Amino acid sequence: MLPAAYRMRRHAEFAATIRAGRRAGRGKLVAHLAIETTEPTQAGVPTGPVRVGFVVPKAVGTAVVRNLVRRRLRHLVRDRLDTLPAGSALVVRAQPGAAAADLGQLGQQLDAALQAVISGQARSRGRRDGRTGPPDRADDRPTDEPTVSS
Repeated sequence: MLPAAYRMRRHAEFAATIRAGRRAGRGKLVAHLAIETTEPTQAGVPTGPVRVGFVVPKAVGTAVVRNLVRRRLRHLVRDRLDTLPAGSALVVRAQPGAAAADLGQLGQQLDAALQAVISGQARSRGRRDGRTGPPDRADDRPTDEPTVSS
């Protein structure tokens, strides 16, 4: 079991991590990692424990099955806490079919997802063109001009 200091409990923590963090999906798992930079120490390294949360939707199975998957994920993440940057927030989301995977498969998928989000090979939640704000919709607007087909 994860110590209480490492667990996420509030919706706002989950939402902030998913919104601001990097995302990597591997197999039946998706990992979201947000590296906290708001409270640097004197050396410039973030402080505080790693915060971890788990999302196991109803599509995974019944309540008993979801709790089994959550316990497996907690066990796997507990052994990998020292590989995560200090002060970061991690959300692990199970996909449908995660209940059918054994502990070894989930461990391999979690390792691959964590490696991707830590190394920066994962997708960022921002726009791909580097700009901020909503995407331009000028190309999607209908025009009064007829289209010419050849």
